[in-house]
Order: sequence, then structure tokens, then C-alpha cells
Amino acid sequence: MKTLFEEIKASIKNNYNQDRSFWRPVLPWGGVFTIKAGRKAVSCTPLYVEIRLKNTCTIDGFLMLLYVILNENENFPRELSLHFGREFVDCFLYLMDTYSFTTVKLLWIWDKMEKQQYKSEVHKASLIIDLFGNEHDNFTKNLENLMSTIQESYCSNWRCPTRVQEDQQRTINIKCGGLREFSQRIFCHGAPPFVVLNMQHWKSEDLAYVPYYLDLSDHKYLLEGATLFNKEEHHYSAAFQIDGHWMHYDGLRNVNLILLNKPPEFLLLSSLVYIRATEK
Repeated sequence: MKTLFEEIKASIKNNYNQDRSFWRPVLPWGGVFTIKAGRKAVSCTPLYVEIRLKNTCTIDGFLMLLYVILNENENFPRELSLHFGREFVDCFLYLMDTYSFTTVKLLWIWDKMEKQQYKSEVHKASLIIDLFGNEHDNFTKNLENLMSTIQESYCSNWRCPTRVQEDQQRTINIKCGGLREFSQRIFCHGAPPFVVLNMQHWKSEDLAYVPYYLDLSDHKYLLEGATLFNKEEHHYSAAFQIDGHWMHYDGLRNVNLILLNKPPEFLLLSSLVYIRATEK
């Protein structure tokens, strides 16, 4: 049985110009998970028999990119297991490959997100989980220590009470100032398999002008994908590369995975995602 990733690659290889879309929806917006309630569920308070997900685009694009990344390099699942946990990675891949898309979203929500990051309420017999907000709050902030870096700085004044400072961050920050001398920022746990750059104010047409590779901590990172923001709809989507072909994923559309001839128009860049190049 082919994996979802193998199915997508096959659709690219067998693509015809008149049909540039994948044959079935992938990670559709929202989701409904039905609970098979037993006798004990009758006494639960409050009682609900299904879970409804709303506004999941704040995690959908990154979940799609994470799936592609885990399939791009045979070593990445093992490496990411050190950060996410082996059980999470194995379960995530299994759920994606079996098209259990609502369950894979619940896996991220319950395993990686904090309760205060989303709204939930019981309406009639449904538990409604609403992920409306910012994808950086709902996804990238939950990457734990994957991208954490450390940097030392030295003040030119010998009498400075904090002459030597150590700064640790979970995102890549390139700003510096004052009269402090900054050492090279390094990753706390070694070079991660991928890094995410916040690009919220760029237009998607500018994708041709962003660097297609980065040099970070003596490692080369290659552009793998991007998340995009529709300001009018307050909606996120994603674009990514497979075998040199760019694809656009938008869970809100009926045909939600298509090959691209050019970057989608009228969308803002939200994030750029780079993967670590394979060492040769």
C-alpha cells in the first residue's frame, strides 16, 4: 500500500496539464471526530458524542509541511523523535498515511498545544474546538527546543555590571545594536532538521526574491516550503516542493492540493520553511 507521500509524488509524475490537482482532498479545513460512547459515557458531565474542529488553517499548513519534511529524508523521523517524541512521530505518519486527518489534528492539539491556546465549548452534544488566531501562536511556538539558539555578547565597558550576557531564544533573531559585541548564535541542541522564518509582511509574489538556501551553524538549509496568508479571508494555506515541483495546499477548497505554475497571487507570506541539506 502506497503512503500519502508516494501517492502525491505519483500524481506529479503522471500529471497532465489539464488536470493539475491531486485526486482527493488532503487535510480538509475543520473536521468532525465521532466518539463511540460506551456505558460509562452516559454519566459524563458534560456529555458530548462528537468533537468538531473549526478554523484549523492555523495548524493545517504546517502539518502538511511537517509531513513532507518527515518524508524528504530517511533520518528526519529519527531526529525529530528526539524533539517531538517517537510515539508522536510514528502516530503522526500513520494517521496521515491512513487519511485520518481529523485525528491527526487532534493529535497536535492535545499533544503539543496548551489549553489556553485555543477555545473550546460544549454545544448540544458536540465539543467544539476553535483554533482561530495566528499560526505562529498555534504551531511554531510549540516546537519546544527544536530551534532554540544561544548567543553571548560582550560590553566594551570593563566596568559594565553585565559585561558578559547570554541570550537564549526559541526563534531566529538577527537584530543587534548598541556597543555590545555579539558572538555567533548557535543552536542549543545541534542543527535541527528544519527551521521556520517569520515572514508575515511579504507578498507571495516575492517568493522569487527570497534566498533558496541559508548557511546556519556550518550547515546549509534549502527552501522547502512556505505558509501563506489571505488577509481578506483571514485564512492560511501552504506551498511546498516535491521533486522540484511546487504545490499549493489550501484545506478550505474542494480541490485543495494543486501543482503551481507560479506563486499564488494576492497572498502574504507568513513563514518560510527550510530543511537541512543532506551531507555528502
